[in-house]
Amino acid sequence: MGEGTDAGTGGAARGGRTSAAGSALEKSLRILEAVAAPGGPHRLADVTAAAAVPKSSTFRILASLVEQGFVRQEGESRYGVGPRLRGLSALVSGGEPASVERVLGELRESTGQTVHLALRSGETITYIRKLESEQPFRTASRVGMRMPLHSTAIGKSILARLPDEEVRELIAAAGLPPRTARTLTTAAALRAQLVEIRGRGFALDDEENEPTIRCIGAAIVGADGRPIGGVSVTTVTFLVSREEIESYAPALRVAAEALAALL
Repeated sequence: MGEGTDAGTGGAARGGRTSAAGSALEKSLRILEAVAAPGGPHRLADVTAAAAVPKSSTFRILASLVEQGFVRQEGESRYGVGPRLRGLSALVSGGEPASVERVLGELRESTGQTVHLALRSGETITYIRKLESEQPFRTASRVGMRMPLHSTAIGKSILARLPDEEVRELIAAAGLPPRTARTLTTAAALRAQLVEIRGRGFALDDEENEPTIRCIGAAIVGADGRPIGGVSVTTVTFLVSREEIESYAPALRVAAEALAALL
């Protein structure tokens, strides 16, 4: 009687359609397939038709996918593949000679430190790959973790590539909450540092996001000149000095350019 009761009250029935949540997932996947089809970016009407999803639902799901970085909005009503979807695609192409995995591995080998790849997700970054170093310590970061823009090396390298007006809007929306005693929590201090980052081509997180953790990061820039994410080298302050981590900048910039071509 249990299975029959579940089916009758909206639960998933064996061999039948999925629950409402499953149905929403199916719609989202069909919309992603439609957006990723050749010939994009695609009009909203074309995505709606190809996914066989009502226009209002398509628009709502697309808005969420854009916010999460899986879809990119082109103009008012056209949609193309976003950086997070491209990142996932690149990560599973590990058999290719110039793969994301290879680029990150070379950066780890040349520095001997932990390497992160993250993509921008609105007002945050999301780690999509982490290669641990062989050092006898581990950082708390993990794949899927979301972090602020203003307190991380990758985040600040992204902000440095954005127009000043967009930076002001992001600060107004997300604020500058302290992560540690060293976090930049005023717009003036952050803007001053962004000027420095633009000039030298990399950002430094000197215990601003996590105590004892020091990172150097560079933005990954898309074909349209906008930052889609970034790559970083992460160390601990008691093993690697600020001068030493800054010496990784040339290798970091090479990796960021290679990843931009792949993503």
